[in-house]
Amino acid sequence: MKAALGALLLLAGCATAPPSCPIGTAPATIAEAYFGRNVKGRAPVTEAEWARFMADIVTPAFPDGLTVLDGMGQWRNAAGQISREDSKALLLVLPAQDQAAASARLAPVAAAWKARFAQESVLTVFRTGCAGF
Repeated sequence: MKAALGALLLLAGCATAPPSCPIGTAPATIAEAYFGRNVKGRAPVTEAEWARFMADIVTPAFPDGLTVLDGMGQWRNAAGQISREDSKALLLVLPAQDQAAASARLAPVAAAWKARFAQESVLTVFRTGCAGF
C-alpha cells in the first residue's frame, strides 16, 4: 500500500513538472478558445462583429500574438439539444506561463464573448508544451 501511494505521489509530481524542451524552445502553455457564432433570436455573429471583438477585447488581452481559425462545430446545450454552428478558434502560445495564469488571462475574453453575444459558454483548452520563436 505504501509503495503504491509513493508511486502515485511520484507520478503526480511528474504531471505538474515543466516539460523537458528541445534546444531552442522553452516551456509554454498552449491555450485554445472556441467561440460559437450562433446567437439566439438573431443572425449569427458577422465577420465585422468578430473583427470588432478582436480589436476591442482579444488583441488588448494578447498583444504579443495569436492565431484565429474558422471552424464548424457542434455541442450539446444545457437543454440537451445538439447545436451546430460556425465558430472561431483562438490559438495562443504563452511562453513562461503556467496553465493557471493562462486561464486567468483568457477568462475575461470568454466572459466578454458570452456577455456581448448572449452565449452559454466558450470552450477553453489548456496544455503544456514547448515553443520556440
